[in-house]
Amino acid sequence: MLLHIVARGRIGRSPEAELVDRYLKRISWPTRISELPDRGGREPDRPAQGKRILLDGKGDVLGSIDFAERLGRWRDDGVREARFLIGAADGFDDGERAAADLLISFGRATWPHLLARAMLAEQLFRATSILANHPYHREG
Repeated sequence: MLLHIVARGRIGRSPEAELVDRYLKRISWPTRISELPDRGGREPDRPAQGKRILLDGKGDVLGSIDFAERLGRWRDDGVREARFLIGAADGFDDGERAAADLLISFGRATWPHLLARAMLAEQLFRATSILANHPYHREG
């Protein structure tokens, strides 16, 4: 299953970009990043067997194991792509939220978009490590 991050804004060469690269290179699953301008631009076409996940302050706060289990179920059910969208500064509107398969939040705090991208990359690495029984994740 492809893990695809679609983010508004350019990350360029930054410490956050280094973190994103570091974690995505460790993931054994295929990964992809698509960047869109802050306004406008078109999201890449989604395969028929894909899930659309929005990072949104109104989303569910999932623990790492719950997140991994969700990805594992989708993978086992034949989902071809899990697409994670990071919106612009104003986030997503109600229509975009309603069309999503899942809304997730990294807590009640507001995070800069570049840092949210790095946090997502780390959680994707952690989730795939959990599913592979790799010792990276330590619970409790």
